[in-house]
Amino acid sequence: NMLIQGRIDVPLNEAGRKQAEELAEKMKDIHLDLIISSPLQRAIDTAKAVNVLMTNPGTIGEYGGIGMVKNPCLPLIAIPTTAGTSSEITNVSALIDTQKVVKYVVIDDKITPSDVIADPEFTRTAPAGVTAATGMDAITHAVESYISNMATPLTRYNSLKGLQILYQNVEKVVADGNDMEAREQMMLGCVITGFGFSNANLGFVHAIAHTLSAHFGLAHGMANACVLPYVMAYNSEAVPELMVELAEAIGLEKTGDMEKDRLLLADPEPGEAVPEQEDEISQVVRYMEEHFSDPEISITALADSLELSTARFSLSFKEKTGMSPLEYLTLLRVEHAKEQLEMTYLTIRDISSRVGYYDAGSFIRRFKQVTGETPAQYRRVRNAGRETAGKPGGMGQATRCGRAPPRDGTSGRPP
Repeated sequence: NMLIQGRIDVPLNEAGRKQAEELAEKMKDIHLDLIISSPLQRAIDTAKAVNVLMTNPGTIGEYGGIGMVKNPCLPLIAIPTTAGTSSEITNVSALIDTQKVVKYVVIDDKITPSDVIADPEFTRTAPAGVTAATGMDAITHAVESYISNMATPLTRYNSLKGLQILYQNVEKVVADGNDMEAREQMMLGCVITGFGFSNANLGFVHAIAHTLSAHFGLAHGMANACVLPYVMAYNSEAVPELMVELAEAIGLEKTGDMEKDRLLLADPEPGEAVPEQEDEISQVVRYMEEHFSDPEISITALADSLELSTARFSLSFKEKTGMSPLEYLTLLRVEHAKEQLEMTYLTIRDISSRVGYYDAGSFIRRFKQVTGETPAQYRRVRNAGRETAGKPGGMGQATRCGRAPPRDGTSGRPP
């Protein structure tokens, strides 16, 4: 009849197989009545693993999967200090094996905590980053369990209600950790969501996030947040109605077009653009066609105008046009330069400034990259063709636009 307080150090937001087995080994010779788990939620997962090994032989890896624990466990009091995993009320323990570089779960009703102290005051000092990551973990639980093929009307009720509470409060609590009303709501949403996903199970987001955490040490909630939009885009093809219901639950505005509305919670999959973004890319294309001669055009500025990273903008632009923004802008400038070279007697320097280059050197390099010729070579070849056409028996001095260049040396067309 002893109360033992053990402390172990584990990576942020993660529980480890090695730590659980080492702690269980130290505690084997001590008669315990119960285990108290605090202060991190992933410490609750570790405590569950320790609890298994206190009454069952072997290593914790032998109990990976569903319903593998043979003997009843000790009473476990869980005290969560974040609102995210719902581990305090579930039958799941998620563990990383650093030797095999995998993350796996032990799922068994025998490891569910016997008692819980869920007091939002314990979450007050959680840093903003941890609060955000664990909050996104809870939101992922709600979304994945709602669209799960194991969901029931009862689990969907919990998942949807939990999502609404979490969505309404996560930004508040990240912005102000002392907002105890928001802290309380986050803990409530986490518990409600736990009732849903512990019965309906989860999906691809967690499968991928577990791999990211095992290989790269990425905190679980952060890994979920990175993956969630893309998996939702993938899943939306199979369950568009459920995706729309989730969007409605958190007040996202619908368009009435199922193809658009099913993607309200999602980013585009590679090779697939959200219609709204496609329209924006089209607007950028038109802007570039109208303002290609402006030397101040910046790919970074264009990306910023759409509130996208340069890499994301370039990817979306290429999906739309088949080329990168810089390639497209260069092609526009070169095509207009060709017209100037064929139809006017302007100098190469003058033409370079007219098509958006500050210096002739950059223009010449870009022109050669596209055509394989320098501007001067391009002009000589075309002029030679016109001279041949102007000899007896030829076609005269007509250009490709049907008029001869002026003899006074001025441009044959307005700038």
